[in-house]
Amino acid sequence: MLQAKKPDDFVLATGKTYTVRHFIELAFAEVGIKLEWKGKGEKEKGIDKKTGKTLVAIDKRYYRPAEVDHLEGDPRKAQRVLGWKHKYDLKALVNEMVQSDLELFKRDVYLKKGGHKILHEQE
Repeated sequence: MLQAKKPDDFVLATGKTYTVRHFIELAFAEVGIKLEWKGKGEKEKGIDKKTGKTLVAIDKRYYRPAEVDHLEGDPRKAQRVLGWKHKYDLKALVNEMVQSDLELFKRDVYLKKGGHKILHEQE
């Protein structure tokens, strides 16, 4: 995009649509958790199959003000004009997101256990 002859707007996307449920299932699968869905509509919950604990629940505070039924990025212009092609699929993207969050979590735990003291003592 930065090398284009003139500035323009482009959509970078896979051109595929996935449900939020599928995204959630992929994310939990990254940490070895299999979800079972119970309930309907706003009462639906994602339950850890092993423990029976509710791990996912709907919170109306996160609804969009003007909800749409279908969202799908159309990358055809970027493909045609720039020769762009996506390298990530949803599973790879979720993997990268979850692994990044796990690293942040490990760092936070380390620091809460006094890790910063250990770092300074080693200097």
